[in-house]
Amino acid sequence: MRIIIVRHGEPNYVKDCLTPLGIKQAKAAAQRLKSEGIEEIYSSPMGRARQTAQETADLLGISDVKILDFMHEVPWGKEGGPMYANGHPWMIADRLVCEGWDLHRKDWPEHEYFRENMVTKAVQDIAPKTDEWLETLGYRREGMYYRCIRKDEDWHTVALFCHGGSSTAMLAQILNLTFPYLCGALHLGFTGIATVRLTNMPGEICVPHMELMGDQRHILGVE
Repeated sequence: MRIIIVRHGEPNYVKDCLTPLGIKQAKAAAQRLKSEGIEEIYSSPMGRARQTAQETADLLGISDVKILDFMHEVPWGKEGGPMYANGHPWMIADRLVCEGWDLHRKDWPEHEYFRENMVTKAVQDIAPKTDEWLETLGYRREGMYYRCIRKDEDWHTVALFCHGGSSTAMLAQILNLTFPYLCGALHLGFTGIATVRLTNMPGEICVPHMELMGDQRHILGVE
């Protein structure tokens, strides 16, 4: 199975929809994805992700875009008080590197930049729900890896349209990487594409493979 994760196009965050440029980016992404063999489309419940997903669904003739409520954008910051960079996890990751802090540390939720940061709970909530979703696709987590519990050996491809934060949290769980490390290593731009591949052999256990990370070539020249 291949799971294609796509960030939404340029948004109007206040209205939770795409800007005119974001619509062009979403259309370009749809053209980029039309030959990927996508069978099902999933989306965050938020308007900017759903609008981006709909462009691909319309092009492929997929009428049912399935909503994954847990893949809404993650919040960050501290309620009722100041926080470094307002709790922005990508800026925090860069700062921690400058401070000589190991982004691979499993105790990252206890760091002062994350301890009271709303993003920490959001990321921790996404982890088990990611595994629950993968099991519905035919992949059961065992320890650090995933066992294929599908009955057939056919290759299947699904697409998920969501957000920079929630996609980073999901990939951190799938790849057994820490959220801060992946914030430092992966910056999904608007309609950026990441593709994960899992074994198609029933009964086998596998390490998920990254086929692609952060591809935005389809929007080069889109204005």
